[in-house]
Amino acid sequence: MTKKSKARVERILPKGTKRREAEAAIIRLFLDLSPESNWRITVEELRTHRSAAQNAFLWGVVYPTLLEQGGEALKGWGAADLHEFFLGEMWGWERIEGFGRTRMRPVRRSSVMTKMEFSDYIGFIEQRALDMGIVIPEPESMGGDYDA
Repeated sequence: MTKKSKARVERILPKGTKRREAEAAIIRLFLDLSPESNWRITVEELRTHRSAAQNAFLWGVVYPTLLEQGGEALKGWGAADLHEFFLGEMWGWERIEGFGRTRMRPVRRSSVMTKMEFSDYIGFIEQRALDMGIVIPEPESMGGDYDA
């Protein structure tokens, strides 16, 4: 008997799934595949990307606090400038050449960070802010939806 195949099948196995449970889930997926089709089977680690709340905290609290309290040291800077600067300072820079000019850009972007990496990134910025005498408020004290 040929079953109607789906174009894409995905199954998430949570951390701590027992081996037998994982095997059973994989076998069930395999048995649902039509032998009339070609299939590509890929197994990859699930990485949870930064949350919307973390991103809201960065752009709605961290950067505005730095800009408001940065004084003369940050005169002329905007949130996007801070973002580029801190990404490059934490993850490194690469040189880009074009139109007869050389510029630097961060090696990594925040959109691909995991929740833990993003948390470390915010901690890095908070430490740099402290070096300038600026204290970034904690998410709980802001009253918004900033929990990770």
